[in-house]
Amino acid sequence: MSEKTGFIGVGSQGGPMAHRIVDAGLDLTVWARRPEALEAYVAKGAKAAASVAELGAACDHVGICVVTDADVFQITDQLIPVMKSGSRIAIHSTILPESCITLEAQCAARGIQLIDAPVSGGLPAAEAGTLTVMCGASAEAFAAAKPVFETFGGLIVLLGPPGAGQKAKIVNNALLSAHLGIAYHALAAAEALGIDRKALAELVSQSSGRSMGMEIYSRMPQPPVPWLGGPLLVKDMNLLQAILPSSADANKLADAASSFFAATAD
Repeated sequence: MSEKTGFIGVGSQGGPMAHRIVDAGLDLTVWARRPEALEAYVAKGAKAAASVAELGAACDHVGICVVTDADVFQITDQLIPVMKSGSRIAIHSTILPESCITLEAQCAARGIQLIDAPVSGGLPAAEAGTLTVMCGASAEAFAAAKPVFETFGGLIVLLGPPGAGQKAKIVNNALLSAHLGIAYHALAAAEALGIDRKALAELVSQSSGRSMGMEIYSRMPQPPVPWLGGPLLVKDMNLLQAILPSSADANKLADAASSFFAATAD
């Protein structure tokens, strides 16, 4: 590819994605609040931008993988005014669908394409290049962005217009949270019946009750301790309830997850 690619948000999720991009031979520019966070990418041939605006002006495609809606807008407020017409912004963060719709309108006014493209699979899938990428975009923008997504993605799906990827990701994460809550109660019930916790977890992993939630929860120490991923899942469950207020289905997912959230809260 002759295009120049930018990436912002080289944390636990975005960092391995950026490594996959530069390892694939793409022309990559990165930016971070802490310049030392960029050293590993520069060592592989990436360029380090001094500012968000410098990165935006130099790149045809910019991926963003920060945490909250406010974080995303803080970055896009600096990118959109300087990116050239025909360039693209891909939002890999999990945020409100309405935020992506707002951003799409801001980008369109400047001739920029917006793709919401949250990912699933975590650190192992990011490192292996097998993330699921859930996309909301025009067909044209999706096709143009796909070669970048293929550097870190396995299953890459266009689900509809901007915002559609976020809706799918939010439901996916709500389901994971519910599975974690069910696993919490299932293992407690097994222990009450005198069944060895580790043995049951191994059995379920090869049986009809298996789920990623069970796999994650069965590896956690007991009694449960605060879990690094918990606050992000709580955030995403709150996003579901924000986009489906008064929904019995959203509330049932939240109820199923509540015991796990309580047990692993800080």
